[in-house]
Amino acid sequence: MGQEISSHSFTDADHQRFRERLLLNLEGLKALLDRPGFGEGTTTLGAELELYLVDPQARPLSLNREVIERSGHPQLALELNRFNLEYNLKPVPAAGQPFSRLEHEMQDAISLISHHLQSEQGCALPIGILPTLRRSDFGMQAMTDESRFYALSQALVEMRGRMFCVHIDGDPPISLRSNDVTLEGANSSLQVHMRVTPGAFANTFNALQLVTPVVLALASNSPFMLRHKLWHETRIPLFRQTIDGRSHEACDHALPSRVDFGSGWVREGAYELFAEMVHLHEPIIPVCAEEDISKLIEQGEVPALAELRMHSGTVWPWNRAVYDPKQGGHLRIELRALPAGPTVADMAANAALAIGLAEGLKDRVNDFIPALPFQVLENNFYLAAERGLNAELMWPGLEPPAPLRKLTVTEIAKELLPLADIGLSRLGVAEDERRHYLGVIARRLDSGMTGAIWQRREYQRLCRKMNESQALTRMTQRYMRYSAANQPVSEWSNRADKDS
Repeated sequence: MGQEISSHSFTDADHQRFRERLLLNLEGLKALLDRPGFGEGTTTLGAELELYLVDPQARPLSLNREVIERSGHPQLALELNRFNLEYNLKPVPAAGQPFSRLEHEMQDAISLISHHLQSEQGCALPIGILPTLRRSDFGMQAMTDESRFYALSQALVEMRGRMFCVHIDGDPPISLRSNDVTLEGANSSLQVHMRVTPGAFANTFNALQLVTPVVLALASNSPFMLRHKLWHETRIPLFRQTIDGRSHEACDHALPSRVDFGSGWVREGAYELFAEMVHLHEPIIPVCAEEDISKLIEQGEVPALAELRMHSGTVWPWNRAVYDPKQGGHLRIELRALPAGPTVADMAANAALAIGLAEGLKDRVNDFIPALPFQVLENNFYLAAERGLNAELMWPGLEPPAPLRKLTVTEIAKELLPLADIGLSRLGVAEDERRHYLGVIARRLDSGMTGAIWQRREYQRLCRKMNESQALTRMTQRYMRYSAANQPVSEWSNRADKDS
């Protein structure tokens, strides 16, 4: 979805040709995956960081295109809503100090954007959902003026055949209706990419699925939406419900949503995930390329598979397979569940934990699969999103995988931390790097403080002195100061001080 298109109106013939091209793309991908040596190479890490643009009153600034025009920076990209921007980080080798490099580039990105908001006294803010949003901040007037976003909204509305309805439990619960997808634009995330060889893909992907609920709970940073205190990671239900294009009939037949945790453990490799995307989801943006895929394959070249990549960008599993024709062609796993914020240090630590655990568990994950039915794992994911660090998950234990038992996220995470260190070591991550970022996670566990918990506590504290609207604003302003100082959330205070 990062590619702009020339039109958002398509004919039945456009859709039919695109479907035919998708099948050719799948054949091409299968041939590539069968090619000896395809996708081999050094493990690299990258990320896409989504950020809010906010003013000193912690209100959104709808200036994403203006910031790009002012900066001219090639790594900035427009997001769905005008108050969000995306920064695409440069891939780095996993060996050495990858997370420090990602942290420093994220800090540079925030400084760059904030510099170009000086005239508005604004800044870029990493946060899952901005607590001060109002209903009037959404609607077609909030959408970035790009054909791809109009096409997305129009296609999902037509598929659905009715308004988008959002209901999320909370204090109080929230119920919303919308004729467009701009409510989805409330979500900001850090999407981490890990290059994986085809032979290691299935085990690495399954290992990442296994630990995603734990990492998500530790990273939770989205407890408010439109002044409602909801899930610890409200992005998860909000994204699913605001971009679900299924009709009533599709729901009745249990057809999958375009946003889900997956349909089961991966059995063989990446191909099955791409095939599911093609066969289970109708195309939204049927823009076709002209490349002769078969000819390129026969000549030993690497096709772009443009239709498959376009289609993949309109299906949003929380962990997603990515095909990239660059560097001789390769596969990546995209981790989509992690929120932006609270600080770049916290985000780098979340990435280190997830990547370390995926690498540390990939050779043993097949021992866990019989002990953990996929439906239980999926339930773990939604429990983690709802309750954050307070969640209790079903977990089989490590030595050896034991019968399922209910454990707190903290108990599971402390059991897993040594495995994350082993995994990072296997990738060649430097010892001081491992110690630093896993130490950030360990202190978060010891303090019991996540971004979501800090926001909830600070809001409750301020509500004793002022009304709810003022408390949300003051809480968000204090969050902005802590975040800008890049002080890990485990060190944040909920005590009154001169800044609050």
